[in-house]
Amino acid sequence: MNTRETHSGSPLGEVAGPLHEERPQKRRRLLTGPRLALAVVVALAAGGAWQMTRHGSASPMPPPPLPLVTVSAPLQHPVGQWEGFLGQFSAVSRVELRPQVGGTLSDIDFTDGAIVHKGDLLFQIDPRPYAIKVAEQEADIRSAEAKLTFLGSELWRAQQLKRTDFGTAENVDQRNSDQRSAAAALAEAQAELANSELDMEYARVAAPFTGRIGEHQVSIGSLVTGSRAGTSGTTLLATLVSVDPMYLNFRMSEADYLAFAEARANSSNPKADQVDFSLGDENSYDHHGTLDFVDNVIDSSSGTILARATVSNPNMLIVPGEFARIRLAIAPPTAALLVPDDAIIPDQSQDMVMTVAPNGTVVPKIVKIGDLRGGLRVIRSGLAPTDRVIIDGLMHAMPGTKVAVQTSPIRFDAAADAQD
Repeated sequence: MNTRETHSGSPLGEVAGPLHEERPQKRRRLLTGPRLALAVVVALAAGGAWQMTRHGSASPMPPPPLPLVTVSAPLQHPVGQWEGFLGQFSAVSRVELRPQVGGTLSDIDFTDGAIVHKGDLLFQIDPRPYAIKVAEQEADIRSAEAKLTFLGSELWRAQQLKRTDFGTAENVDQRNSDQRSAAAALAEAQAELANSELDMEYARVAAPFTGRIGEHQVSIGSLVTGSRAGTSGTTLLATLVSVDPMYLNFRMSEADYLAFAEARANSSNPKADQVDFSLGDENSYDHHGTLDFVDNVIDSSSGTILARATVSNPNMLIVPGEFARIRLAIAPPTAALLVPDDAIIPDQSQDMVMTVAPNGTVVPKIVKIGDLRGGLRVIRSGLAPTDRVIIDGLMHAMPGTKVAVQTSPIRFDAAADAQD
């Protein structure tokens, strides 16, 4: 039996024929939809793979550029070596005005806080009781003088009677003794008068020197107690301090004192004892004084020694108790290496700077730093004059990495050096 013929001759075979003819048309309609786009992508990818296979592997991406940093050799500049201290001003002369005689305060002849001059009247104690005492002493002197004159006449008569044998030697001696007693009484009366006149003078309390007077501590009409011995029971009237010149006191540590003493012993600089200082919020050390006293013993409790400079105060702006920042030279200027302070990286208890080796590698270096000079930081050790220090771009400078460099000089700011 011919199966192929049987199927083709059957009605089923007739139906199957048209169905087979329609299937190719259905596939072509499906490729015109989203599947067509997918087929295009696959074809392009296949073409790209073929091109890569034909021309070899893909070329690598270019490496990123090296980070750029700015470098410079440390600046070599002569700088002076000095130390800073905190000082406090005090008056050269200071006195508590207390009366040397007692009485009622009758007048106050100054304004609190004013500048008074030597000899100016400040307080007046009622002088009338002392004027009465002076008058009494003057009367006693006149009485003593009269008595001395009378006894002198008596002595003369006794001497005349003795010559005529109407008088005795004992009478002459008695009159002579009386005259000497009267002379002594006169001298005593004169001393009492001088004492009373001194009390009357002390009733006027005058300024012993030129200075600034403080607040008066008593009022007119107050009963004040005075004593020439200056006992604790006397009344405090006011306080007077001198204002020009002034003392500037400060303390040096033992190490600072030894360095200063050695430098001063080996220096012929006439300004070796000059002290520079600044006041209040000033940024520069424009004021100067002369170091004229260093104590003869180091305080064992603090390990410091007291030093003092004398400074002029012509405008009287400085007052006792005011503080000042002091700069004292302890060695002559020497050459030093300086870098910008921003180039210093603190690392726990030490400091470092980043340098660039000849092959472009970042190399950290541990350094010991000093103070600021001319806006730059003094490097005491750890750097060589030929090192290339990174002064800008530190954020890109990781130790061991490669960097690209550009150079820029470090400049010394002389104006800033006067402030450092």
